[in-house]
Amino acid sequence: MTHILDALFATIESRKGADPGSSYTAKLFAGGTPLIARKIGEEAVETAVAALTEDNTAVTKESADVLYHLLTLWAQLGLDPADVWAELERRTGQSGIDEKNSRKK
Repeated sequence: MTHILDALFATIESRKGADPGSSYTAKLFAGGTPLIARKIGEEAVETAVAALTEDNTAVTKESADVLYHLLTLWAQLGLDPADVWAELERRTGQSGIDEKNSRKK
């Protein structure tokens, strides 16, 4: 079964090279990494603000925006979501503190 994020990633990738006037995703690709990265930041801030106002509906919607823009960044950079899923799996069962400390080496 295809996970919704994998399906969304495939759709995002299909927009590469499309007319920026016909697709928001194509417009992001046309703007390159700086535009996509800026959008991730904006959506992350909007998610945090929604969380602080305890508006779960807004948090849900803004979280979806963050995930969409993150997947778009991965596509822009040529990253495979499977690599991210594998990294998350690698961290499963490991203390977050231990994982953070392992990065300092």
